Amino acid sequence: MSHFAYLAVLVVCLLGTLPLELFLGAKVYRNWRRLLVVMVPVVIVYTIWDVYAIAKGHWTFDSNHITNIMVVAHVPLEEICFFIAIPICSILTFEAVGNVLLRTAKHPESEQS
Repeated sequence: MSHFAYLAVLVVCLLGTLPLELFLGAKVYRNWRRLLVVMVPVVIVYTIWDVYAIAKGHWTFDSNHITNIMVVAHVPLEEICFFIAIPICSILTFEAVGNVLLRTAKHPESEQS
C-alpha cells in the first residue's frame, strides 16, 4: 500500500476540493477546455524542470512511496499527477473564494442598529 502513498495524497487533495466545484460554483471542471489550456504549459514546464533537477541530483523520489512507473526520464507518474492535481486544487480554491466574495458583495447582510 505504501507504493500508492503519493497518489493517495493527490486523490485526497482532489476529493477535498471537489465540493468547491459542486457547491460553491467554481466551474473549473465545467470549463475543461480552459483548464486544459492552462494545465498543458504547467505540466510541460514543470516536467522539464523535474527532468533537469533529477539529472543533476537535486532531488529524488523514495521508491517505497511511489509506484515506480516512470513517465519520462526518471520522472515518476506521481510527479506528473502532482503537476495536474495541485494546480487544479489551487484553481478550484481561487475560483470558489472569488465566487463567495462576489456573492457576499452582491448580497450584504442588512445592517441593523
